[in-house]
Amino acid sequence: MKFSTQVTIPEPAFDISYHDKIMLIGSCFAENMGHKLQEAKFTADVNPFGTLYNPLSVALAVKTLLHPAPFSSGDLFEHEGLFHSFAHHSRFSSPAPDESCNRINRQLTASAICLSKATRLLLTFGTAFVYRLKSNGQVVSNCHKLPEKMFCREMASADLIVREWNTALLSLWEQNPDIKILFTVSPIRHWRDGAHTSQLSKATLLLSVDALQKKYPERTGYFPAYEIMMDELRDYRFYADDMLHPSPVAIAYLWECFARRYLTGESQAVIKEWQEIQQALHHKPFYPHSEGYRRFISQTLAKAEQMSRKFPYFDMANEIELLKSNVNKI
Repeated sequence: MKFSTQVTIPEPAFDISYHDKIMLIGSCFAENMGHKLQEAKFTADVNPFGTLYNPLSVALAVKTLLHPAPFSSGDLFEHEGLFHSFAHHSRFSSPAPDESCNRINRQLTASAICLSKATRLLLTFGTAFVYRLKSNGQVVSNCHKLPEKMFCREMASADLIVREWNTALLSLWEQNPDIKILFTVSPIRHWRDGAHTSQLSKATLLLSVDALQKKYPERTGYFPAYEIMMDELRDYRFYADDMLHPSPVAIAYLWECFARRYLTGESQAVIKEWQEIQQALHHKPFYPHSEGYRRFISQTLAKAEQMSRKFPYFDMANEIELLKSNVNKI
């Protein structure tokens, strides 16, 4: 018996392995998947501008990374004692403009290099709604709690999104012709305007991604996170307390679906072995100086060294040194 409708994930035109350099940009779901990749020790740069929700801001982030001009204090504004950037999430904000610029520019420099060498770019669009400054029409990535009267809120059309992303993709491939793009529409619903408008927003994103995929079928892919959440995980037990965000169990399930379809078989085998060692590393013993715990640490060390020999590209140097140190302390 089946108790949910199963979503068929499209056959990917490319896969992802530990040999890939990955960048993820977009909404909270990009961070969810990015943190899973980082926990599994993939080389992954996650949201170098912080969380971004609309596809126009994500496109601007990519274009900025392709032509990384340093930010100065003139690019910031002050509100309630903090200096902010309209292109960045509030985690880059600071009471001192120089400190904020330093944070932004350090990340910009590092992530521009990362994008130039990346082989996979995972993009998550959260909403088709964008905020523009009334003063100059600039699309902002974050309003930073400024008065709503300063902004014009509108739903970007699928045509506009496709035009912006067509330009961004061509610029990206001009600099990095080998990079492959995986699109995702965030499973997080945006409920401000009600159910119908939320669905219109998601539909606009889906139409945009579909058009881009059809135009570049060999260089782009799509992971149906939104569809899996809506169909396979439609029960509210898979949602957080706000009934809008996926719960940790749902995020884990989406990660499993993603890994099964997009990660190479060898990469999945690496993750399985790494998770066993990771669990052992996190184990808190009742008797840390006992012979039993020493044996447990020695066995974990042997597994780690064996895994390191088996997968030499998987860096476990720090974990092996930690285990050796713990054995010597007992």
